[in-house]
Amino acid sequence: MKDCNQCGKCCIKYGDGALSATQDEIDLWEIFNPEIFEFVKNDDIWFDPISGQKLTRCPFLEVESNADLKAQPPTQTKYTCSIYQNRPEDCRHYPSLIAEMIRDECEMIEITDLDKPIQAQQKLDILMQDSRPPSGTQR
Repeated sequence: MKDCNQCGKCCIKYGDGALSATQDEIDLWEIFNPEIFEFVKNDDIWFDPISGQKLTRCPFLEVESNADLKAQPPTQTKYTCSIYQNRPEDCRHYPSLIAEMIRDECEMIEITDLDKPIQAQQKLDILMQDSRPPSGTQR
């Protein structure tokens, strides 16, 4: 399994309303992160704070600019999360399954992962152990 290359596929695919936040997260944002909470409406996430309309993309997904790069310009666009430390649980738990990564065309997957999916899942669980429960104990 490769390291994440920040292709943004997961954030683009799921950042359009396929995500949810826990009530605890929303409550904490309201108190400690009003800049995040302003994008919450009726305990649902990613609404335009001015129009109240559901956004089609996470407002905290940012394209890494060339000015931020020290070396040559990248060959592909890189994405970052401006609320990474306070991102929703759904984001912290992704990716959870090798099958999910394959379906989403995750660029971390390698041929050897396809040949040995059980070992790949074990490696993924180790990689993600600080972000989410192991694949067998997810809710």
